[in-house]
Amino acid sequence: MHIVVFTRSTPDTAAKVEVDAGGAVTWGDAATVVNPWDEYALEEAIVQAKNAGGKTTVIAVGPEMHNDALKHGLAMGMDSAMRVWEDGLTETDSLTYATIAAAAVQKLGDVSLVIFGRESVDVGTDQHVYQTARKLGWPMLSFVSKIRAVDHAAGTITVERLLEEGKEVVTSRLPAVISVVKDINEPRYPSFIGIRKASKAEIPVLTSADLGVTLPAATTRVVAYRNLPARETQVEMITGTPEEQARILVDRLQEENVL
Repeated sequence: MHIVVFTRSTPDTAAKVEVDAGGAVTWGDAATVVNPWDEYALEEAIVQAKNAGGKTTVIAVGPEMHNDALKHGLAMGMDSAMRVWEDGLTETDSLTYATIAAAAVQKLGDVSLVIFGRESVDVGTDQHVYQTARKLGWPMLSFVSKIRAVDHAAGTITVERLLEEGKEVVTSRLPAVISVVKDINEPRYPSFIGIRKASKAEIPVLTSADLGVTLPAATTRVVAYRNLPARETQVEMITGTPEEQARILVDRLQEENVL
């Protein structure tokens, strides 16, 4: 069983992200981290591959900054890594991403399962996940909170999906694409030996030509970035007994037509 995980480096969620004078998005000196949702995907891939006696590959689509996320995956225990990028490639168009991601999976040739984290926190979207599944022509199972069973003989996977209404148990044929939520596991910390090994790893970089795919014309483009307008706020500290504070608060809310 060969399992692929897609990951990326993102600004730390505590970093202050803003637009600089040149119109570029910056987070200052704050370090990047592996996309938090992807840690659960990486952990699940390692566990499932070990159970099946299989192998794992972690892939990033993007510039060199994403090598950090790839090396994090290797330090956790992923077997191999690669990055896909070339001049002119854009990360802002999900269809372009999905096209090249699917081509990377097909290049490997023997993949049974592709795992994504629920979404990318820096762009706040998961549409590229569904588009990748569509490009591959594979079933898509989203919001997976547990992999119940993988039947290699029958070529099927049974999962629990976490929905607003509760949990749904679904069985699908393999190969398949899934996206996972944090309930699925507890990501391990990379070992010291794993970190040292990953730091020395050479990450191969492939282009669309290497993958034998022609990228679609971008259907979206970024015109400009702007900082959000400054918001002026006022704070009023309410004093008194709990009953007095509650009465004053209700009065203020009524004055502002909140209640």
